[in-house]
Amino acid sequence: MTIRMLVAALALLATAPGLAQDARRALPAHEPAAPELLAALRHGGYVLYFRHAATDFSQNDEKMKRYEDCADQRNLVDRGRADARAAGAAIRELKIPVERVLASPFCRTVETAQLLFGRVEKMQEVRGGPAVPSSSDRYAELKKILSTPVRPGTNLVVVSHGNPFYSVAGPPYLAEGEAAVIHPLGKDFEVFAKVPVDGWEKLKSPAAK
Repeated sequence: MTIRMLVAALALLATAPGLAQDARRALPAHEPAAPELLAALRHGGYVLYFRHAATDFSQNDEKMKRYEDCADQRNLVDRGRADARAAGAAIRELKIPVERVLASPFCRTVETAQLLFGRVEKMQEVRGGPAVPSSSDRYAELKKILSTPVRPGTNLVVVSHGNPFYSVAGPPYLAEGEAAVIHPLGKDFEVFAKVPVDGWEKLKSPAAK
C-alpha cells in the first residue's frame, strides 16, 4: 500500500460513523497548573461534572422502584460523605462561584450534591444509565447541558454517574468523587481539567492562590 493510500484509508476510518466518538478521550489537552485552574474557576463559565462520592458496591439498584427508595439503591458510605463535605468546604473557601446544582435523581447523587453545595435540583436529563446505551440519543440532553455556554461570573454543577460521562466524553472513567471541569463550546464541549476528590484541598495552597 502506498503512503497516499494509507493516508486516505486512515481518513476514511476517522470519519466513519461511531468511530469518532469511540476515539474521544475525556482528558484535558493541556493540564492547567493549580493557579491557572483556580483563576479560571473563579472567573466562571464552566460546567463542573462530579461523579457521586464513594459508595457501597455490595449494594445495587436492581430492586429500586422509585428514585426515593434509597434502601434499594447503591448508597454513599461514610468516607464518601466525609469526602463530599470536605470538597464542598474547600470550594466555598476558594470562593468558586456556583449558581445551579443539577443532580441525577438517584439517592447517591442527590446526597453528594447536598453535601457539596447544600442544595440540589433533581433532573432526569442527567440521570444514570448504561455506558453503551441502546439509543444513540440516550444522553443527548446531557451533552447539550455540557455544551451550552455558562455566563462568566458563575459555574454550573452537574452531579451524576460514571457511565453517562464516559458515554459522552470518552474514557477513562471518572473516579467516585472526581470532577471534570468542562469548557462548553456551543455545539460540543472539551475537558479543561480534572479534579480528584481531594484535589480541592490542594487548590487552597498558597502557590495556587
